[in-house]
Amino acid sequence: MEHISIMLKETVEGLAPRSDGVYVDGTLGRGGHSSYLLSFIKEGKLYAFDQDRQAIIESDQRLAKISDRYELIHDNFIHIPQQLRSRGIFEVDGMMFDLGVSSPQFDDGERGFSYHYDARLDMRMNQEQALDAYYVVNNYSKEDLIRIFYKYGEESFAKSIAQRIEVHRQQKPIETTLELVDIIKEGIPKKFHAGKHPARKVFQALRIEVNHELDVLEQMLEECLDMLAVGGRMSVITFHSLEDRMVKESFARRTTPPKLPKNVPLLAKDMECNYRLVNRKVIVADEEELEANPRSRSAKLRIIERIK
Repeated sequence: MEHISIMLKETVEGLAPRSDGVYVDGTLGRGGHSSYLLSFIKEGKLYAFDQDRQAIIESDQRLAKISDRYELIHDNFIHIPQQLRSRGIFEVDGMMFDLGVSSPQFDDGERGFSYHYDARLDMRMNQEQALDAYYVVNNYSKEDLIRIFYKYGEESFAKSIAQRIEVHRQQKPIETTLELVDIIKEGIPKKFHAGKHPARKVFQALRIEVNHELDVLEQMLEECLDMLAVGGRMSVITFHSLEDRMVKESFARRTTPPKLPKNVPLLAKDMECNYRLVNRKVIVADEEELEANPRSRSAKLRIIERIK
């Protein structure tokens, strides 16, 4: 399936890009959002990050046709502050993040992200790291699997699925995605197999565990928000409730004045926050985009601005 950038204009234009600004794309993917943002930059520069080396290679070819005002960095977005500081960049005018797995990663059956294709259990966004889904499924304790499936997948049948995995891997290693799908189905009552795919939540949980997605997201939000210049903005697209809750709470901490006793003498300016929400109501894809790209259905966009 062709990769279609989700909420492209809303995400990029939500940064209010300037031609001389310094911007960061923390999740380059196949370069859709970066390409549009780069078209606004004439004197400034774009720094784009991705831990998938193939994404870097393909996006470089795409961006080079637009401008040379960019640098691609093969790294996880958790290292954005260090990477920028090493280049003499201490504040930026905007950052954007399109979280989750890109369409090419899902559609490349060999990457092991999808429960629709048979492939070795993998799910690594950075294929140079050691930990993969095969190791998690075959080596984590039953208790750890239950914790992961429940915490990261919000899977109601986490215990029974983990028990079935334990039984099967004692006989032989669980090697492929479709092997795992069949085992997951054993752990879920048949009446719950209809509707959304029964393996969806477990595959999400494994992907989050393998790539430490929530851990790095929490740290990235805190450190990268500090790097925004006054007037700088951050756009974040999330795809499931765990990510969205984390972004929402992080933004709320930055935009909500502290609660203090009424008898504490403070000036109004002392109660002002350094950040404001650009969109108080979460932005979702419109009907036209939903029809063109069904994967946008679960996407939510939040934008924050530094005001002092």
